Amino acid sequence: MTDARGRVKPSGVWATAVGVARVRALETARENPLFRDPLALAFATAGGVGPGSRLPERADEAERQRWLGVASSIIIRTKFLDDLLDRATEAGIRQVVLLGAGMDSRAFRMTWPATTRLYEVDTPEPLDFKASVLRQEGAVPGCERTPVAVDLREDWPGALAAAGHDPALPTVWIAEGLLVYLPEDAVELLLDRIGGLSATGSRMGLTLGSRGVLARFAGDAARGSAASLWVSEMPEDPVGWLAGLGWDAEAFTLRDRAAAYGRPIGTPSQRDEGPGGLISAVRR
Repeated sequence: MTDARGRVKPSGVWATAVGVARVRALETARENPLFRDPLALAFATAGGVGPGSRLPERADEAERQRWLGVASSIIIRTKFLDDLLDRATEAGIRQVVLLGAGMDSRAFRMTWPATTRLYEVDTPEPLDFKASVLRQEGAVPGCERTPVAVDLREDWPGALAAAGHDPALPTVWIAEGLLVYLPEDAVELLLDRIGGLSATGSRMGLTLGSRGVLARFAGDAARGSAASLWVSEMPEDPVGWLAGLGWDAEAFTLRDRAAAYGRPIGTPSQRDEGPGGLISAVRR
């Protein structure tokens, strides 16, 4: 199904990308945002979920609070990964790979050192939708940006190599809001492939569904909602898990990072705080 401009309307997992853009657009409009994403409003509007659009009514206060929690997590994880990317480029890394890139506009909104090459890996539909909006907005990237249209269930390492990625050079990998949609065996395969393409000193930023997230959100999620598509959560010991895959990792909770960014989460934790789902890792 297409819109008036001939763009395929978002559907399935990639439709969640325009919902993320909506949250980023709302954050950008704040007086003191944690980040600015000037393209987010255009992506959300083109996807039919601009800040002025009517969204489904929240069934009750509990559901509204869950939605606000998800929105907050998107804002905090965006800031967390922005900072990780800044540190990686300061360390001299000039290859960036965004896996499941969706409506990510970091190629356009962040400041990149000269010679930085950024690869956006996603299926053709969201990349085509995105390209249409970027043309409409006259957006110009601040780095050498290369879309790589391939399904992550297929030979994406081959497609990435064909696009110019050099595994002999350090890379910073970002998998934001992705792993929760993949079954555990697919997550393991993805991490194994990333490891095979990562030179020593490569960096990686991951967001993982926290322990128990499926029970808290997905069980009674509305059909077709983002939470209804979640299928995995992080292991009990994410740092140890990644150590076994050749990465020195640190795990942070959303609550800790929110406080560090001056956006403390006001509600008390409803459970014991376990390992965090925001991961920063360096390849050994």
